[in-house]
Amino acid sequence: MILNTTHHNSEHKKIITDLIGSPFSLVQKLKLGGVGSKRMIIEDVSPNMKSMMNLVSDINYANIEIRPKGILIMINKGLKNFTWIIPFYQLVIYKTNGSSIHAQGKFIHFRNNTNFRENKKFFDKLLDQKVKFDMEHTNPNTI
Repeated sequence: MILNTTHHNSEHKKIITDLIGSPFSLVQKLKLGGVGSKRMIIEDVSPNMKSMMNLVSDINYANIEIRPKGILIMINKGLKNFTWIIPFYQLVIYKTNGSSIHAQGKFIHFRNNTNFRENKKFFDKLLDQKVKFDMEHTNPNTI
C-alpha cells in the first residue's frame, strides 16, 4: 500500500501501525543500532510506481525504516512524500547491481553507489529482522 504522506494524517498513522506495527522504542532503536537507512538513489521502479518519480532528470531518493512487522519506504518527489508500506511476509529483496525490493506487484531498484554501499549494515539488519519475523510466524509443522 502506498500513501501520500506529504501532510500529517492521523488515519495514515493508524493504517501503518495496523499493518507493520508501531515504531521501535528508543531503547530498541539503540539496541538495534538504528532502524533507518541513509538516503539512497532510486535507479528504477515498476511501471505502476512511475507516477511517484520526478518526470525531469532529477534524481529520485528514498529512505527505508524498519518496523516490528515490516518496513516503510519513504520516497521523495519534489515537495511531495510517498510512503510504501511493506509487511515482512510480502517483502522480497534481490541483490543485483544494487538492490531491488519487491512486494505487492511493485518493485524499486536502488543504484549501486557510495550511498548504497554505506547502507550495507542496514540491509544486513533488515534481513536479520525479516528472518526473525519469519521464524516467529512460521508454523513448525510445515517445515
